[in-house]
Amino acid sequence: MKSVLFSRFFILLPWILIVIIMLDVDTRRPAPPLTPRPYFSPYPVGRGGVRLPLRRGSSGRVAEKRNESRPQPQPQPLLPTIYAITPTYSRPVQKAELTRLANTFRQVAQLHWILVEDAAARSELVSRFLARAGLPNTHLHVPTPRRYKRPGLPRATEQRNAGLAWLRQRHQHQRAQPGVLFFADDDNTYSLELFQEMRTTRKVSVWPVGLVGGRRYERPLVENGKVVGWYTGWRADRPFAIDMAGFAVSLQVILSNPKAVFKRRGSQPGMQESDFLKQITTVEELEPKANNCTKVLVWHTRTEKVNLANEPKYHLDTVKIEV
Repeated sequence: MKSVLFSRFFILLPWILIVIIMLDVDTRRPAPPLTPRPYFSPYPVGRGGVRLPLRRGSSGRVAEKRNESRPQPQPQPLLPTIYAITPTYSRPVQKAELTRLANTFRQVAQLHWILVEDAAARSELVSRFLARAGLPNTHLHVPTPRRYKRPGLPRATEQRNAGLAWLRQRHQHQRAQPGVLFFADDDNTYSLELFQEMRTTRKVSVWPVGLVGGRRYERPLVENGKVVGWYTGWRADRPFAIDMAGFAVSLQVILSNPKAVFKRRGSQPGMQESDFLKQITTVEELEPKANNCTKVLVWHTRTEKVNLANEPKYHLDTVKIEV
């Protein structure tokens, strides 16, 4: 038995030695240097169409630079500027009225306030007020002639015309940007929605006004998107039976009609709106706003007349306070 095992061992021994020698030689052979293969971009980057190797980022992933065209952002259309012309005059409630108005205007984008004093010079009160108002503004002044200050005569004619003249002079030598003109008296209350409505005015837009003409509201009557008449409590025969707070005019219309102003001569009380609008538009061209003139967004509120019966004739307080 042992002789058989020894004979088989000696038969396999040479083959075992050959395998050991081959393994020893292979392990002593120097390994080839490991050189990273460059990665090439699928897009020609270099001159002559030579492909450049891509760099590996810190995370080990290939950072490809794609020459994909990104969509360019479209330019946003300019928001039309609302020019609000406000006549004002000195009275006990003047600052209170202007404060309420400024608080509304500050919430309206792209609004320029043209404040026109009925005075021979700018007052310190209004000048200080505008300096702190935080609004783009223009401060003008023009006095009303004494002969036109009688009861029953139209008011604020000179002041509104001064605002119109300033607008035309400002845009005289430059291309007018989109804009809308609005006559914003300081004794009214305005909804912010009203400014959204008027900003899209193409020529002349109209809407209802609350608490005016001895009624809860007055409004243009609309059929099929066109003004066909007026719901009013006073002189329905007027060509434009509308309040000063009930319309807006495109800036381009104002510039295209340089002679359109508020008239003194020949203008009857309550006819200022009609006399002005007749110069620039017709009833058929009016653009109804505020849901076809079925929503009231401005009110002719007016401040209650102040009772100053106990105010001393001479200043008695130790400090002087601006009211």
